[in-house]
Amino acid sequence: MSEENRPQPVDSAATPGGTAPEPSGVDLARVALRAAKEQAKARGAAAQQRKQARRGGGLRSGARADGRDPMALGAAINRLITERGWETPAAVGGVMGRWPQIVGEDLAKHCVPVRFDDDPDVRVLTVQCDSTAWATQLRLLAPRLVARLNEDLGHGTVRMIKVLGPGAPRRGYGPLRAPGSLGPGDTYG
Repeated sequence: MSEENRPQPVDSAATPGGTAPEPSGVDLARVALRAAKEQAKARGAAAQQRKQARRGGGLRSGARADGRDPMALGAAINRLITERGWETPAAVGGVMGRWPQIVGEDLAKHCVPVRFDDDPDVRVLTVQCDSTAWATQLRLLAPRLVARLNEDLGHGTVRMIKVLGPGAPRRGYGPLRAPGSLGPGDTYG
């Protein structure tokens, strides 16, 4: 439509007598239709909000990745370890699983890691040996072993290795026991 043919709005001040003309049937229908569309839109938006609230939120999965998308098990475990602050204990647990590769097969057969104290002031790896000879050997290798563990885990993760000797059960008093003897633990110490 050209500017000349388009209906112009009627100004109430321009009409004789200053009153606005009564809306005709077509105008009333347009106003009623507009109001009905706005009400339907509002009802639809409210219904959509109620539906999304029942579903547990307004987010919907789409073409882009978001936090609700499925992820690989390894990635989920790494995310959990990071969120909970378990990096150091998990890394030390991995070292305990790779103990034979770190210290060698011979030493791993006779010396087993039993505990890691991850207190920031202590950070001690406790290793149990099956004989005093292997405990002595491990004590001699401890500085190099600490350096190797810190290469794998990060600087300062392990500060010291505590070596435990053979763990034989304590014997009660008997006829072949010397007073004050510690039994098999006598040679260790």
